[in-house]
Amino acid sequence: MCKTKMTETILAAKKAKGVTFADIGEAVGCDKVWVASVIYGQSSMLPDQAAALGKYLGLDEETAAATTDFPMKGSLDATVPADPLIYRFHEIMQVYGTTMKAVIHEMFGDGIMSAIDFSITIDKEEHPKGDRVVVTYNGKFLPYKKW
Repeated sequence: MCKTKMTETILAAKKAKGVTFADIGEAVGCDKVWVASVIYGQSSMLPDQAAALGKYLGLDEETAAATTDFPMKGSLDATVPADPLIYRFHEIMQVYGTTMKAVIHEMFGDGIMSAIDFSITIDKEEHPKGDRVVVTYNGKFLPYKKW
């Protein structure tokens, strides 16, 4: 099963059941953001997680099994995203990317933040001027090897 069809099928089941990514994460025993990355084809589940997902959403065996296939990570189009929310993250990197890089290098040295040993949390912070989106990236620092 292709990842696009898998995503469509799972999102339809999610909508039909009226549940959130957090609900699914709780049923599977994983974080809501990671579960969403699986559903959108960017991560893969272990067989027991796929079975729990399938049972919770009433998925057919083929769809549940497709969540265990290794993904083609970073498979979004290379063009600038048109969706306003995704574009804002692109814009943040365009405006603050070099700043973030400079501060990370100053604090840790020459290296990168892992996207493998990595997690994202997304929270909501109530604010009198409008609720705030709080996104936290948490990645292991990997220094560049010197030889």
